[in-house]
Amino acid sequence: MTARVLIAKPGLDGHDRGAKVVARALRDAGFEVIYTGIRQTPAEVASVAVQEDVDVIGLSILSGAHMALARKVMEELRARGALDIPVVLGGTIPSADVPRLTELGVTQVFTTGSDLTSLVAAMRELIDGRQSTP
Repeated sequence: MTARVLIAKPGLDGHDRGAKVVARALRDAGFEVIYTGIRQTPAEVASVAVQEDVDVIGLSILSGAHMALARKVMEELRARGALDIPVVLGGTIPSADVPRLTELGVTQVFTTGSDLTSLVAAMRELIDGRQSTP
């Protein structure tokens, strides 16, 4: 079974180069990638994740609104009974915010400049863990 990853750009941030680089790296590593494009609402992100039955959600946020957007995405996933889908977040994220994001339910945070090889490996681990859980 091919692992399915949703890459989403919630909020008003229009900078999507990093998200596209990550999407391509994941695709080249054998993942099936669903890219939602820019300016998605948290409700749209959660809806697509459930409809597409993804294994992981990757949020790309460069706007500084990562705390509010992550909270809203997690609320939308909760409302759909989909909190079992791991959420990773990448972008311009101050290290001081990482513990608070984890408390919200974000599984892992990748800051700008993260190594793509490490990111791909982390995604494989998340998916392997999710697929082996009954």
